[in-house]
Order: sequence, then structure tokens, then C-alpha cells
Amino acid sequence: MSIPVELDALESKTAEYGWAYVLTVTDSSTPKIVATTPTWSDGAMLLHEGGGSARNADARSTITVAYPPVEPDGYTLIVDGEAAVDRSDDDHTVIRLQPSGAVLHRAAAPGFGGSATGCSHDCAPVE
Repeated sequence: MSIPVELDALESKTAEYGWAYVLTVTDSSTPKIVATTPTWSDGAMLLHEGGGSARNADARSTITVAYPPVEPDGYTLIVDGEAAVDRSDDDHTVIRLQPSGAVLHRAAAPGFGGSATGCSHDCAPVE
């Protein structure tokens, strides 16, 4: 389920997490997941990645960044967006991700009846 969120708060929210996983799709349609430490510039998330992730993002520009929860019962921050490969920086390439949506997500506890947003898991908008 898509939960609309205000993206203005996203940069400050990501600072609470630190590192994340970037998810791209390979030529054989399998996921490629690598750890990353995003930075921000002019409202875009910058991912300093190797060649494989950059090639995938260049070929299939819709990618996801997922920040794992800081606490065992915490939320995962999931950010979707459109990527563009900017430039080489030493052995890494900079992928510029323009976020299009974000959600805080965690598995529902036993007996959970659904969130106020209608999500069957414990989802919350980024505020």
C-alpha cells in the first residue's frame, strides 16, 4: 500500500539511521542489495556505489533505499525514487536519488488489526 508522505522531513529522518541498503535490479531481473551510507545534496540522496549498482541504476532508474531499524522493535525507513548516475569519484560512482516517496514500516505484532492508514502492517508516514 502506498502511504503519501511529506518528503520535506526525509533528510532529517535519515540522519537518525546512518547507514542503509540500496536495492537495484540486475539485467537478469534479480535484486542487488548493497550497504551504503547516503549523503544529501540539494534535496537528493547521494549514494557512493560501485560499478554494479551504478550500471543497474542507469539501466533501471527506479530504485529503493532501506534503512534498517535502529532498535529491535523500531521502524525500517523505506525510500523509493528515481536515480541518475552522476560521476565517478575514485573507484565509486555517485548515484543521485530523487525521492518520490517514503514510509516507516515494521511487521505487525500478533493481533494487530491494521493501521489508521489501512496498511496491514504497522506503517507510519514520515513526519
